[in-house]
Amino acid sequence: MPVKPSEKEEQFFREQELKRQLAQARAEQEAMAAAEKQRLKELHYMHCPKCGQALIVEKYGDVEVDVCGGCKGLWLDANELDQILAAKEQTGPLRRFLKILGG
Repeated sequence: MPVKPSEKEEQFFREQELKRQLAQARAEQEAMAAAEKQRLKELHYMHCPKCGQALIVEKYGDVEVDVCGGCKGLWLDANELDQILAAKEQTGPLRRFLKILGG
């Protein structure tokens, strides 16, 4: 004759099953989010945020900037503006004058 599980045992197994289902749902949701993020990156990477045309990488001194072939917009990555400004300070007319004076 089979032994009927107690109410606490049934509750324990229900909770375990619920935890397993929640973990599985989270894993599936994370996988879908990662796949969606990758899809969006492939769709938008190196495309102009203004008009959607392809971006062309051009050198500006030592910095590579992204220029739109359509609207001619100029797009900078993180810290690229600082690099451009730092290079401009080192080669500007005042800097050249100070170098002549020995400064």
